[in-house]
Amino acid sequence: MTDHRVLKRHQRFVLVVLWVYILFALPSLTLADTAKEIDVSVDVTLERFKKEVLGSNDLVKTAKGILVFPKVIKAGFGIGGEYGEGALRVGNKTVEYYSTMAASIGFQLGAQTKSIILVFTKNEALKQFRNSEGWKAGVDGSVALISLGVGESLDTTNVKDPIIAFVFGQKGLMYNLTLEGSKFSKLDRP
Repeated sequence: MTDHRVLKRHQRFVLVVLWVYILFALPSLTLADTAKEIDVSVDVTLERFKKEVLGSNDLVKTAKGILVFPKVIKAGFGIGGEYGEGALRVGNKTVEYYSTMAASIGFQLGAQTKSIILVFTKNEALKQFRNSEGWKAGVDGSVALISLGVGESLDTTNVKDPIIAFVFGQKGLMYNLTLEGSKFSKLDRP
């Protein structure tokens, strides 16, 4: 193998290691919000949700619990990852704080932020989620991702899934997304 090829491989390896560090080590240091900061961001995100999704007020009122991640940052260059912090609300009160993290490999370049709301419609699903050490979407439980077009409203009478999710971008509800493989872990916040 020529020196040029060895150098290219070494550069790619260093780049991968650097991206892994950036995507997984730095977010925990730079995004570590206080409990109060998370709660304020959750309030703002829930208000936006209620304004943008017609019919969501009924869903919020009947939910057994709502997990809100106001800001999830996703970045990638071949190898990608995402990270965000949020709060679980039961009866309109924060009961626990969580982080979400996911990794991916494939064609990807760039960064984006999004908000994620998981609504627990059944007590059993909420209990299972809260009792887990590190709950993973698609493995420990399925999540129905709801996508609505502009002007459409949510019909809560047809919602039968125990956990449903909404993903918002900077320009409203986002489509063709998945939460499969996203891991949700409890955070210690004073």
